[in-house]
Amino acid sequence: MTNTESDNSREWAAQAYALLKKRQEEQKQELEKKEEQKQELEKKEEQKQELIDIPNKQNIAEPELGEFDDNFTWSAMVLASQGKKINQISIDEIDWLTKLRKGLEETRKGFVTELLDKLGDDPLTPESLDDLETLLIRADVGIDSTDKVISSLRTKLNEEVVGGEAGIKFLKRELKLIIDKPIKNSGSDLLVPQKGKLNVWLLVGVNGVGKTTTLGKLAYLSSKSNYKTLIAAADTFRAAAVEQLKVWGDRSNVEVISNQSKNADPAAVVFDAINSAKKRNVELLLVDTAGRLQTKNNLMDELAKIKKIIDKKVPDAIVESLLVLDASQGQNGLKQAKSFAKSADLSGAIITKLDGTSRGGVSLAVSEEVNLPIRFIGAGEGIKDLRPFNSYEFVEAMLADK
Repeated sequence: MTNTESDNSREWAAQAYALLKKRQEEQKQELEKKEEQKQELEKKEEQKQELIDIPNKQNIAEPELGEFDDNFTWSAMVLASQGKKINQISIDEIDWLTKLRKGLEETRKGFVTELLDKLGDDPLTPESLDDLETLLIRADVGIDSTDKVISSLRTKLNEEVVGGEAGIKFLKRELKLIIDKPIKNSGSDLLVPQKGKLNVWLLVGVNGVGKTTTLGKLAYLSSKSNYKTLIAAADTFRAAAVEQLKVWGDRSNVEVISNQSKNADPAAVVFDAINSAKKRNVELLLVDTAGRLQTKNNLMDELAKIKKIIDKKVPDAIVESLLVLDASQGQNGLKQAKSFAKSADLSGAIITKLDGTSRGGVSLAVSEEVNLPIRFIGAGEGIKDLRPFNSYEFVEAMLADK
């Protein structure tokens, strides 16, 4: 990016920041006005059932507009690059992109900084491609993905002189192509529940990857998006799993169907949840399943039993099996994906714990070597810190140079 382009970008971001600042102040004034009206009504004790609803009644804090800094400028420009106008940018979007960029900071430290130092403004050379190959593998991008990227770069290098900046742009494009391929092959760029039908999303994975927490965040995201949502607590093998889900259900205002009996049958819980979902015209049923490994035949049998119940009770339901992976586990996570893909009929993956790990590249390995579309990513502990996957934003955050 030239100095002129950089100055124009910052000026554009400054205009967006000023607009968001004004909008935030107006919202605060509106909230204060509503609070005053509510207090007046309470004093008069009139029509309490019609009291004005105050936003955030679930005690979930809305993001505050931070400083006008490099994080804001970068986030605003990522949104602008996707066609967003200044008046269409929200604080919520800026907040998420800032978290994503910070979450991939450890990956960048061991990857981008060294890469930029090696490339600089000089043209690419066969030696610099060898260095890039090492860096990609170290970031857990995977052997297959790395081979594909390096092969494409070598071909381009044989055809023309490629400068450092052009090399970075080409690298971004190649990485995005790898991630996008299974998403495009799935026929759906974005995974959302289909209106007018029951959608059943099974969350699978080993213990410790954040499966139950991820389901809770999905419930919030679904509820906020105005889908009628229900949770089935079918992880009856892990102590406190049901209680943990109920906490998330309360925070998301989504009911949890469970069985308090010790060692309850997971399939029976799903059976009850489906009955409840049908009675209430629920659009999305989220099912938490027990943490399992491919070597645990009894647990894999339980998963098959759950699917059989779903097929029998609601044969026209749209079923998704989503594998939850912990990004910090790197190649171990990739092995899990390969194992589950063989036995669990997976339709997508959710990458969690991207914040604080140097192994964010595992998302590319899952896309290339397991052919799994990445559907959601998590970069934080908050209830809002799980979002639909956007390959452009992910690659830009992974290769952000400052």
